[in-house]
Amino acid sequence: MCGIIARIGGDDDSAVDELLTGLENLEYRGYDSAGLAIKNGGGPEVFKRQGEISHLKDALADEVPDGGLGIGHTRWSTHGPPSDANAHPHTDCTGEVAVVHNGIIENYDELKAGLRARGHAFESDTDTEVIPHLVEERLAAGADPETAFRETIEKLSGSYAVAMITKHDHAVYATRRGSPLVLGVDDGEYFLASDVPAFLDFTDDVVYLDDGDVVIVKPDGHRISTTEGETVERSVQTVEWDPEDAGKGGYDHYMLKEIHEQPAALRQTLRGRADPTTGDIDLEDFPAGTFEDVERVQFVACGTSYHAGLVGAQFLSSGGVPAQAFLASEYATSQPPVDEGTLVVGVTQSGETADTLSALRRANASGARTLAVTNVVGSTAARECDDALFIRAGPEIGVAATKTFSSQVVSLGLLAERMVRDVTGSRTDDARARLEALSDLPGHVQQILDYTSARRVAENYRDSEAYFFIGRGTVRPVALEGALKFKEISYEHAEGFAAGELKHGPLALVTPETPIFAVFTGRNDEKTLGNVKEAEARGAPVVAVASDGQESVHQYADEVLTIPDTHPDVAGVLANVQLQLLSYHAADLLDRSIDKPRNLAKSVTVE
Repeated sequence: MCGIIARIGGDDDSAVDELLTGLENLEYRGYDSAGLAIKNGGGPEVFKRQGEISHLKDALADEVPDGGLGIGHTRWSTHGPPSDANAHPHTDCTGEVAVVHNGIIENYDELKAGLRARGHAFESDTDTEVIPHLVEERLAAGADPETAFRETIEKLSGSYAVAMITKHDHAVYATRRGSPLVLGVDDGEYFLASDVPAFLDFTDDVVYLDDGDVVIVKPDGHRISTTEGETVERSVQTVEWDPEDAGKGGYDHYMLKEIHEQPAALRQTLRGRADPTTGDIDLEDFPAGTFEDVERVQFVACGTSYHAGLVGAQFLSSGGVPAQAFLASEYATSQPPVDEGTLVVGVTQSGETADTLSALRRANASGARTLAVTNVVGSTAARECDDALFIRAGPEIGVAATKTFSSQVVSLGLLAERMVRDVTGSRTDDARARLEALSDLPGHVQQILDYTSARRVAENYRDSEAYFFIGRGTVRPVALEGALKFKEISYEHAEGFAAGELKHGPLALVTPETPIFAVFTGRNDEKTLGNVKEAEARGAPVVAVASDGQESVHQYADEVLTIPDTHPDVAGVLANVQLQLLSYHAADLLDRSIDKPRNLAKSVTVE
């Protein structure tokens, strides 16, 4: 949600090109306008346009400003509709200060009223615009740019990442609180961005900034300090992602590429962590006994990650460890009991999801132990939690999560086995069989990718009124995820239900124009089959997701999306791949914006 890029140093003539590259690399976050500000001999020159980055490029076509220092932004509308005026960067009355900002300034109404009373004129509806005007006042009072920036930040309430340039010096001033910001370091060249892929084309050496850090970047180096001005050291880390990992690689969409990357992502997730021949689990920083003091587990997550958390809770509960999954956005208000015997696991692909971070912070303040299950090593969740388990899925650019869900579920399966052994003192009953099935997953997913009939099924039901997804046990979350994926990229009405709940209300919606997608795992299939028959009796077509061995399912289904035979606890990952492909092809047939679905953003950094 929104994206920041800043660049300083290096070739004085290449700032615009590198900033535009950074903005394009941030498109996956979702945006509705884009802009940049370049500093050359005078004040910052601002160029910004509503719509896609191509519109911004058109605005620059006749006049590309020189300069080695600049900031850029992709905006996701919160205060005010998409427009040229509301696009970032924003400036002060004099045009000497330019600012880009992610997040929300909660006290902007109060600040704006005071500034207007003191004679300031505003050109946008945004909360961001108060920042350059506050800086303008401090500069007019005699403060230097750094002091003016610091004094301004002290007045802001809310969550934010801010980057600023001014007419008065050759530097970028930036800070973060509750919204991600990373520093890219190259030989004589520096970048600031909301996410690492923004500058991966130029450097893979990064510095992850903490909440409250203030960084001043100049062509000859950078300095990081606290809000109080005390210098702090942050280590430089090398990111293992290759720039090509974040490209489409010949696929029509990032989502399709990332669906097809799942065999490789799962191999990465599993590598060195499980030995199916011995049944051993090796989770790097979590040796045997790590979780022996855990009395209960609470998962907090949003969206797709919440569905993975539901699976993780079921894995633990079936192994004898009390576990629940909570929507992170509801966690603070539901106030479940938390103490030192509670482990709160935050599941978040980016490690920057605002609701999940808020839930983790609440848990930590209440004395619970916290653990982040995330894809990003230097993320806020990974740094703030007591422990972190990385899913190793590699960069995911498409807004609709695919390979990260599979890797989350597998990581949580391994984590659950480790916890069960630590807490109960024994392995789950069929641990070795489950680990063998996990080790077979990459190959089984590849079979699905090679032989799926998802596009044909999508074509057969493309004109339906609504789409229902059902499942039981560990595949109820898969049904929920299948419906979420379908609705978020096809824009068609889709709902997921526990199979047994179909007759407790949703059956009233079932007609011949509402296909039912039913997930079967080889466990409790006869009950799900009974629910399928109820739907068929109302004329609904049924598409089963099942293995070839489930003959009774094939007998009653109108269509079957086939998955390889495997352990029931692992079948959900395979079923999910088929439902991902179904959603992708349905959206493609409808000519939807698959990688950037309307109204949605990849990283949700505001509550």
